[in-house]
Amino acid sequence: MNGSWRWEYHRYDPKAERLVESLCTLGNGRFATRGSAPETVTDGIHYPGTYLAGCYDRLTSTVAGRKTSNEDMVRLPDWTALRYRCLPDDAEPGDWLTPDHPSMRHCHVSLDLHSGTLTRRMLFHDAEGRRLGVVHTRIVHMGDPHLAAQRTVLRAYGWRGRVEIESVLDGTIANAGVDRYRALAGRHLVEHRAGAEADGTAWLSCTTATSRLRVGLAVRTSVRPLTAVRSACTNTTVRQTFVLPISRAEPVAIVKSAALFSSLDRPWGDPAPRSVEHAQYAPDFDSLLAAHKASWQRLWHEGEMRTPDETGRILRLHAFHVLQTLSPHTAELDVGVPARGLHGEAYRGHVFWDELFVLPYLSLHFPETARALLMYRHRRLPAARAAARRAGAAGAMFPWQSGSSGAEETQQLHLNPHSGRWLPDNSRLQRHVGSAIAWNVWQYGLATADAGFMHGPGAELLLDIARFWADAATWDVGLGRYRIRGVVGPDEYHDAYPDAPAPGIDDNAYTNVSATWVLDRALDLYEELSVARRAELLTQLGIGPDALREWQDISRRLYVPFHRSVISQFHGYGDLAELDWDAYRARYPDIRRLDRILEAEGDTPNRYQVSKQADTLMLGYLFRPVELAGLFNRLGYRVDDQDWRRTVEYYLRRTCDGSTLSSLVHGWVLARQQGVRAWPYCREALLSDITDVQGGTTGEGIHLGAMGGTLDLVERGIVGLAPGTDGLHVDPVPLAEIPASSFSVCCRGHRDVRISFRPGRIGISVPPSSLGPMPLVLHGNRREAIAAGHERWFRLPRQ
Repeated sequence: MNGSWRWEYHRYDPKAERLVESLCTLGNGRFATRGSAPETVTDGIHYPGTYLAGCYDRLTSTVAGRKTSNEDMVRLPDWTALRYRCLPDDAEPGDWLTPDHPSMRHCHVSLDLHSGTLTRRMLFHDAEGRRLGVVHTRIVHMGDPHLAAQRTVLRAYGWRGRVEIESVLDGTIANAGVDRYRALAGRHLVEHRAGAEADGTAWLSCTTATSRLRVGLAVRTSVRPLTAVRSACTNTTVRQTFVLPISRAEPVAIVKSAALFSSLDRPWGDPAPRSVEHAQYAPDFDSLLAAHKASWQRLWHEGEMRTPDETGRILRLHAFHVLQTLSPHTAELDVGVPARGLHGEAYRGHVFWDELFVLPYLSLHFPETARALLMYRHRRLPAARAAARRAGAAGAMFPWQSGSSGAEETQQLHLNPHSGRWLPDNSRLQRHVGSAIAWNVWQYGLATADAGFMHGPGAELLLDIARFWADAATWDVGLGRYRIRGVVGPDEYHDAYPDAPAPGIDDNAYTNVSATWVLDRALDLYEELSVARRAELLTQLGIGPDALREWQDISRRLYVPFHRSVISQFHGYGDLAELDWDAYRARYPDIRRLDRILEAEGDTPNRYQVSKQADTLMLGYLFRPVELAGLFNRLGYRVDDQDWRRTVEYYLRRTCDGSTLSSLVHGWVLARQQGVRAWPYCREALLSDITDVQGGTTGEGIHLGAMGGTLDLVERGIVGLAPGTDGLHVDPVPLAEIPASSFSVCCRGHRDVRISFRPGRIGISVPPSSLGPMPLVLHGNRREAIAAGHERWFRLPRQ
């Protein structure tokens, strides 16, 4: 396997270890384990962690003199822990060895993306000239979603003797992986029980403190050469000790086969005995590895994106982490898209709007997984309706942060590390998350032609979100327009007007235009439904006979503010002060989190024309220029290409890219404009996690939206794929730095459609099927059809 499929670290750097742990996480869509060294425990350098999708728990803490309740994705017991020390025949036992031991001379970490394996090689060399080679190989099984395994091989060079091995199943675990959460309660696991079976299989059972989810974890440790085991158990930990002979000719091999079950599993059963039985009957490591590789080969066949050089390697890493978090196994679960993957505890494992950047890729490659993630939202419609009622509104108001129940999980307070102060958090006012859900529903329907979903759960989601927007819009007599007030836009920096007594801003352009789109699409979908289904939905959702006419009116008369011939981010944005950007860049090496800097100075971004991330320009991410012009035209505004370019330039100068999503959106928008400045933004989006551009955040969990978004950038942004009711639209805008790509997609029932994008041409191959020709729309107006079992190439117009 060549280097384009490997992600490697050739030396050990304690300062970068948590970044390595996150980027070397292994998972299977059900659970994931960080890429920590087995010899380590939680400290300032290392953070072993295993996380189960959908496993949340709530604890109450006292912060800044007030009680606050937070629901977290729970860190589970550590199954990987293994330590060892040398017992030379002529000397006292040595130290327990870790990557931080002074005798370590070499460390190499290799993540094989093709096979989903993590290998860590180390060499220890003591003062007496004795050397010990260590090789760990780990998998989290992509075929069997309950299994993981780790093989360790120790080899002595220049000496012979014995080695003492301690295999640990460690339940003394708390959530403590994010520094700014340290003041919050983190001990989610209670009622521990642990033991070892007669055959040596260690097991541990525990329960989450509030949600009462039961977890069972079992580990079967096998050693070669065979030897007796000594087990020591407490309620929270099982330690199994082996003493084995070792030499260069007689290496030691230790295999830990782990099985994880919980009360979330179907069919239900007691997790502890189920995990014990599963671990006991797990195949040997070589058989597990072979089956695991075969499962990954199938995923790559459906989900790989081939682009040249280093860009292709990074995109493979991003696809790898998307598929580890959201695999076909996820389709069996009731879970959403965790913004930081299953890789760490940042954002508490919550589900934000990041699915907006991930589901386009999944809908085109793994539609069953995309459907399941939309069903997570559908199952939480009752919670969204209840939230709307409490806010005095109709319809469904989805939370900015969602967890297990669909209730609002956004924290009431957040810590500014610059000032040390806990501040009110008003980000829950980002109502635009509902539009993101509706957009994903619509895109999924276009990609799959899944009428069963669209006329069933999809219609309920889309119409209930539209109903909320219609109810949120209020008539302004003076303007002669509808307005949506008291919200927060994607920017997040502006959560109130300067010196205002209440949070929220009015008429956020992104919120209002996307709400217009939702109302319009809801009316379109309604027209597709049968008479009986229409009547059922109107009754079920409580939509009156005049409501649809009102939706039509609101979708044509929502207010969008403008200033200085650009689209205003919100009403009054153009009246805010300009920031002295040069002064702040001179005073601070990094101004990505300008909000924290200003607050520490006793100021606030609410006073300035500054943005954390793309806000108004998000409209260019969701909608192509012709669509965007159509939306503004529907609202009675004229926005042509020149107006949009002027708006793009205006906000690029006033955005500090404090989110990994910001550079992605900016790169996308500039690429669609065929702008020569697109690549620096695209490159930053590609590098944001691997170089940890935010200075420590990746070690707390990868940014799944940014990773998924880079895949979408190539497919939907550069190649210009857009499934439509009339076929697959292809409208490329070549980017010199990504001159070629190829991938397979699913489109309206056709599976494994191969797209090959090359300079000046594009090839599309449709596999044999009974569906007939696949319709194709090139550049918005040229209609073609490709017969099943055939391939065609098309020349692209010069840009």
